[in-house]
Amino acid sequence: MTVAGAKNVMESRVLAKGSLEYFPTPPWATRAVIKEVLQAGLHFDLRSKRVRDPCAGGGHMSAPLGEIFAAVDVADWGVNPEIRDFLEETPQRLIEDGHQLPDWIFINPPFEQAVHFVLRALEIATEGVAVFCRLGWLSSQSRYDRLFGWNAPAYVCPFSERVSLIQGAWDPDTSSATDYAWYIWIKDHFPSEARPRSTVWHLQPGMQERYTRLSDMDLATPGEAERRRLAKKKAEAANVATPSQLSLLEGT
Repeated sequence: MTVAGAKNVMESRVLAKGSLEYFPTPPWATRAVIKEVLQAGLHFDLRSKRVRDPCAGGGHMSAPLGEIFAAVDVADWGVNPEIRDFLEETPQRLIEDGHQLPDWIFINPPFEQAVHFVLRALEIATEGVAVFCRLGWLSSQSRYDRLFGWNAPAYVCPFSERVSLIQGAWDPDTSSATDYAWYIWIKDHFPSEARPRSTVWHLQPGMQERYTRLSDMDLATPGEAERRRLAKKKAEAANVATPSQLSLLEGT
């Protein structure tokens, strides 16, 4: 599915599917890396490019992508896309099914599957891959052996301010103790004989204020984090909720 932008899509989302892995990316966080890094910093002209969001969710990432890129292809679930398993995707399969190969892939992947998503994205995207993930994703011997040691991202872009995510919804009023970053791979960025080294590119404070748009509220669920906190407190007091139910109520 190709969209010029995704608004008013929260009602079309199927929350039951993959809800434990669904943490919507605040729209401003996607605008920040595009504006500050890819456009202003690296001078990429994305206006004629095609981008794919294989974890479309409720459109929180595809909406800001649609403001910049010429075409946005969404898949997985939410925003009425076709259902496709990204980990089974190949360039040949996309072409056979009538799709164009994307220049870029932007993705907020399931944390435990993130390496698999990156490796698949690098096979499909023709120009670059941008991954939104926890900053702590860098710290793992397994991930070093499987990805970072031999194919490090060209840029690691941590946010200086906290990007707050909760499970199943985006609440602009929530807070978080988790640090997030964008990891950017640019195809053919490193000479084949050179061992890759990442450049750290800090996204300075104030990104949320600078890149939040009034239209983003179409994608928001204000007060959801507080509602869950109160529901969790009530459930704990009644001692009726299981640990998994409490985790879902907390949304972290």
